[in-house]
Amino acid sequence: MGFLNLKNKQILIFGVANRKSVAWAIAKTLEEEGATVIYSVRSDNRKKSLEKLLHGKPVFVCDVEDSEQIKNLAAELGKQFGKIDGIVHSIAFANYSEGIKPFHETNRKDYLQAITISAYSLIEIAREFKPQLSQHASVITIGISSLNVTAKNYGYMTPIKAALEANVRYLAKSFSEDTEIRFNSVNAGPLKTSASAGIPGYLENYLFAEKLTFRKRCVLTQEVANVSIFLLSDRSSGVNGQGIVVNAGMDYNYFDEAVVKKATKL
Repeated sequence: MGFLNLKNKQILIFGVANRKSVAWAIAKTLEEEGATVIYSVRSDNRKKSLEKLLHGKPVFVCDVEDSEQIKNLAAELGKQFGKIDGIVHSIAFANYSEGIKPFHETNRKDYLQAITISAYSLIEIAREFKPQLSQHASVITIGISSLNVTAKNYGYMTPIKAALEANVRYLAKSFSEDTEIRFNSVNAGPLKTSASAGIPGYLENYLFAEKLTFRKRCVLTQEVANVSIFLLSDRSSGVNGQGIVVNAGMDYNYFDEAVVKKATKL
């Protein structure tokens, strides 16, 4: 038995998009540790695009914007797999239909859709899967490390991620009344993912963040996955309701001498 004791555990993962996604790095590592990974993707088109990557693996379609689909998925997996030992919520969506605008001009419809998919879905997933979760199951979600960031090009996603992290704490409290199911978030620094590449100005922010880390390198997707694997394992049984920051010290190095000199050079 390995230290993490993940062999034969059944873990459900929401959010695999491609080989660069955090969800895929988590899934791949879980399988290396002997766990059975169940995949949930948002659409038939996404499932088709992942045919080669997920060939021979259990893949289900669930658009978390639709409450009935979440409910139906929970019922279906309950029949096919019985108890689930962990859930990974790696879902984020923002429809910048009118482009990046000042925060006070945020479109109501777009904001509500984004918070439904990116934050509220965790609550619905937890509720519908509660009967299928084992007594000591672990649920994790992927957040961002700098919830105080006000970069204009992030639009309204930062406050939505803050809501997601708050949901983690309240779910941990709520579930503690009759289970030992744990909820935590892995709050990652800037990553090289396909999703982040679509954010205007992201590359400049990424390079700046890299200079602020202690090691002068941003975190890798696999490093975020490694922390996620620990939180899904029995070895993290004492960690609950937490936001674990994985960003190579970026948010504690604002006054790095080299960065200050460059920023203040006249």
